[in-house]
Amino acid sequence: MDKEYYSSINEVSKRLSVPAYTLRYWEKQFPVVIRPTTGAGGRRYYRADTVERLTVIRDLLYKHGMTIAGVKKLLRSGNFPASASEFAPMQTAVDTEDATETSAPTVPTDVPTPVDNVQIGIAIDLLSRARDLLKNG
Repeated sequence: MDKEYYSSINEVSKRLSVPAYTLRYWEKQFPVVIRPTTGAGGRRYYRADTVERLTVIRDLLYKHGMTIAGVKKLLRSGNFPASASEFAPMQTAVDTEDATETSAPTVPTDVPTPVDNVQIGIAIDLLSRARDLLKNG
């Protein structure tokens, strides 16, 4: 008899470097593709194909910068990749409707990056302290 191997939520959490509560959240967000088997006491166990789909979701969200809504749209469209290696960065829906080329849009280099005011405040404080040390020291 061929036994299928199941991974616990803790094993999957460690393997994907994602907290267990995130996996539980993804279950609620993507119930069509993530359906763990529950054992005694409600413990979650994932099959290998479910772990692969979780890997794809993790990569889409964290490596490719997609949103939960974007991944849901991908699922609804039927273009959800079977494995993480199959996913190629895609243009947004607006870009693909208006695009005449198949290449991805380029990002201009002269666009300013977002500014984190907290980081700037910390940097100014450190520079002020350094200036005072140099003056007095």
